[in-house]
Amino acid sequence: QVQLVESGGGLVQAGGSLRLSCAASGRTSRTYVMGWFRQAPGKEREFVAAISRSGGSTRYPDSVKGRFTISRDNAKNTVSLQMNSLKPEDTAVYYCAATQYQYMTTVQSSYDYWGQGTQVTVSS
Repeated sequence: QVQLVESGGGLVQAGGSLRLSCAASGRTSRTYVMGWFRQAPGKEREFVAAISRSGGSTRYPDSVKGRFTISRDNAKNTVSLQMNSLKPEDTAVYYCAATQYQYMTTVQSSYDYWGQGTQVTVSS
């Protein structure tokens, strides 16, 4: 069992940056592949980023590749999402998730644990 708590959301202008953090407690997060998802109003939740257990590999959809960077600190049980060059279409609730699946899956049903989400709003 692991509990996830996100922080770092807020309001930012287009072109700006935000850094989201996810603190994991309970079973050590290093046994999980970690991911970030987001859900905009009226839309389905979508994959944003994933990172391997060691942190050596990452995965992104084309919509955020080159702008977002996921990282983890297994010693501190934290996962971060650095978001640069933000666009209004990045506005959403962002969720941290953990999966015992060994690969960096993009499928949200493969993730076992979820945080409560943090709101990111990008103004134009």
